[in-house]
Amino acid sequence: RNAFCTTYESKGNTMLNQTIADLYNRFRIHFYMQVFSKENSFGDSLTSVEAFSLECIKALGEPTVAEFAKMMGISAPNAAYKVNALVQKGYIEKVQSEEDHREFYLRATEKLKAYYQHSYQFLDEVVKRFEGRFSEDDLERLDEMLQVITKEMIPELDPEHFKKRD
Repeated sequence: RNAFCTTYESKGNTMLNQTIADLYNRFRIHFYMQVFSKENSFGDSLTSVEAFSLECIKALGEPTVAEFAKMMGISAPNAAYKVNALVQKGYIEKVQSEEDHREFYLRATEKLKAYYQHSYQFLDEVVKRFEGRFSEDDLERLDEMLQVITKEMIPELDPEHFKKRD
């Protein structure tokens, strides 16, 4: 195994457990590398906590502050403080709900989209490597399996779980 990825310890430590842990660690390390390099390159001192907050907001789409707080597991005032810092730095904007004028949705700005451009380039590169390595049938099967994993096998992290229930 690659020393870059630590050994995964679990009760049922199988080769699949280790493979998934290795993949997860590589994407996680790439994300951390991007967070720390972006802190220096954007010139506005985006903190690691703010970068993690942006990840959650982006994952939720256009959440309310309450939905963001629920996903992060923090209080509404703490979430509002983080949101206001990100609005002030120009990464997100608050958009008033047309149905309930007391409610605001958090929307990504062009600055946030630029912030993520490099990360998406990395994902495009990984997909191109897949396409160069695997047959079309294998790629379709991989896509199908990843969709099942994402939607059905990890339902606790579905962004819809953190949205308001009417």
